[in-house]
Amino acid sequence: MHTQTSDLRIRAQKPLIAPAVLEEELPLTDASAELVARSRRDIASILNGTDDRLLVVVGPCSIHDPGAALDYAARLKEAAALYPGELLMVMRVYFEKPRTVVGWKGLINDPFLDGTYQINAGLRLARKLMRDVVTLGLPVGTEFLDTTLGQYYADLVSWGAIGARTVESQVHRELASGLSMPVGFKNRTDGDVRVAVDAIRSARHPHWFPSLTREGAPAVMGTAGNEHGHLVLRGGTKGANYGTAEVAAAVALLAEHELAPHVMVDCSHANSGKDPAVEPQVAADIAAQIAGGSRAVAAVMIESNLLGGAQDFRARPLVYGRSITDACLAWEQTLPIFARLAEAVQARRVRA
Repeated sequence: MHTQTSDLRIRAQKPLIAPAVLEEELPLTDASAELVARSRRDIASILNGTDDRLLVVVGPCSIHDPGAALDYAARLKEAAALYPGELLMVMRVYFEKPRTVVGWKGLINDPFLDGTYQINAGLRLARKLMRDVVTLGLPVGTEFLDTTLGQYYADLVSWGAIGARTVESQVHRELASGLSMPVGFKNRTDGDVRVAVDAIRSARHPHWFPSLTREGAPAVMGTAGNEHGHLVLRGGTKGANYGTAEVAAAVALLAEHELAPHVMVDCSHANSGKDPAVEPQVAADIAAQIAGGSRAVAAVMIESNLLGGAQDFRARPLVYGRSITDACLAWEQTLPIFARLAEAVQARRVRA
């Protein structure tokens, strides 16, 4: 009898819906497609310096309650209407969470927070929420963690991210080279920026890699390269990196490789010491740099939710509008940041 050597640790298998089937169930309307295309162009223009507005990617650390997320989106749409000439608002809509060891891995992986891992249901919830947010007239941004899941909703995404834990990954660089939107590469968790710059350079080139087609079939993908990769400064174990000196060093490294000398600053994560109360301080520092005439910071990211702080994902009942992953800034504390950043952009224009 032949000795079994494969799937020795696989306990179960479930069928996975094809991306094209889900897209047919939840199609992108013509108006929404135009919004996605236009916002991608605008984001690219901001990041290459031809548009002097500031890109603001803001929203919950992760999505666990689509209803609360849509509530947040409606408020953000109203706030965006106050500063159309200064800020381009993109809602942070993250469905996957990289874990240092173990933990809840996000809405797609475990949509009902009960360990049943109903991934097909999670994919439906994710695509529907993105479609609903875009229908409101608000662009969305997300992190691409699993290299196949983007096929289920990438047509809805205006800005993408490669995270600090995957920025060195060859497969994620290859993925980014084929994505249809601008992609931000975060510096490594220890604060190493050069690794992210290398990732930007790699993603600009064509690549071939195995993946999943929209029809759900395995295939080898050939990409054209993505010229809209950019650097995201998120701090690291060695400290924050949003200050004038750190931004200047990052821009110099980009210029060394003939890349656009503009960065995004993440006001959360290691730049805030994972304390949401520090996010306004980081944003204020960035606003001061912008008001002083700097064009180096073209974008910021803010982790914000309806309510501040975080709660344990196992708690029942869960508090509506509060994060179950990283602690977030409350909506009421987020609004003044928008005003301050918009004033900074106006001040920079006056100086110019």
